[in-house]
Amino acid sequence: MFTIIKNGNIYSPKYIGQNSILIQGQTILKIGDIDIEKFKDIDPNLNIIDAEDNILIPGIIDPHIHLLGGGGEAGYMTRTPEVNLSELIECGITSVIGLIGTDGISRTLSSLYAKAKALEAEGISTYMYTGNYHLPVTTITDSIKEDLMLIDKVIGTGEIAINDFRSSIPNTDELAKIIAETTVGGMLSGKAGVTHFHLGTGKHNLNQIHNLLANYDVKANKIYITHFDKSLDLLKEGITLSNQGVYIDLTADTNTVDCVDYYLQNNGDIAQLTISSDGHGSLPKFDHNNQLVGYDVAKCYTLTEQLFNLLKHYHQDKWDDIIALFTSNVANALTLHHKGHIHENYDADILIIDKNSNKIKNVLAKGKEMLSDYKVIRKGMYE
Repeated sequence: MFTIIKNGNIYSPKYIGQNSILIQGQTILKIGDIDIEKFKDIDPNLNIIDAEDNILIPGIIDPHIHLLGGGGEAGYMTRTPEVNLSELIECGITSVIGLIGTDGISRTLSSLYAKAKALEAEGISTYMYTGNYHLPVTTITDSIKEDLMLIDKVIGTGEIAINDFRSSIPNTDELAKIIAETTVGGMLSGKAGVTHFHLGTGKHNLNQIHNLLANYDVKANKIYITHFDKSLDLLKEGITLSNQGVYIDLTADTNTVDCVDYYLQNNGDIAQLTISSDGHGSLPKFDHNNQLVGYDVAKCYTLTEQLFNLLKHYHQDKWDDIIALFTSNVANALTLHHKGHIHENYDADILIIDKNSNKIKNVLAKGKEMLSDYKVIRKGMYE
């Protein structure tokens, strides 16, 4: 079956003008002028989507999401729920990287793998990290390397907690060994082999990461650190690390525009920056006296909200870079081949955005229409 998206303004994420896209199965076959009448003769079930006056961008890749839910840090009733398919589709998220945070006991890697496989069967692309906050690293097989080589979904290790009282208080030697084993596992399996770090707000900031880069044989581009939005001091250090080749991630929140502004104004490497949702993670809420008053759940839609806020904030000549934060930069950090771009021979993960309302009009994931005319048309098995 063929699908033609006609006359959309395409950001690949680089702007390539108004064009049409021909899709067969899950793959983009052609971008350019397309003879629609010819394909009507070839395929009586031809799906034609009119994207005139709309914006086309690659599907969003969320590099940090708690597919099984998270939380539990204030007792069993504070465990957050699992992610379902329709909320991802509503947000334009067509690829996810699942992980486990603090609770690596009741939320197991086997369950995360099963959840990733289920979401893949329902229509999106899914990947995962082995491990969780704590050391020694929990794996499905006997080692990080074996997980990377033998478990199809595993692309790296994470989220390893540093600078956080909830971590295992790892020493730098331990971190270096995890990065080395993950790197080799990635080399052997042809995967990213990145180590994904959760960054807390402890007293040592990023001292261990600076030490790793200065004194150990680790590659900067195999280090991917999240939660730099927590403080200006952390973001300053993130800028320094980005210029050494480390990948830096912001958690989408109300301060995202300010963080990106600061990052760019202080010469952070834009190609090393990504934005994630932390979807279904636990969010503690504090009052004006900084006293804990309750918990909320991180929403996946915050990621899309901040994409639109950034597009509104920046002039169109910056949109290529902004869209890349949610798409191609993530694909590059995680070596997700055929993802993150609207490009011939890539997967047809495409969002059609109504530029007047800043709403997602259509979502295609691997060539299948999941949201049409602002409504989800493919839901999860039990939704």
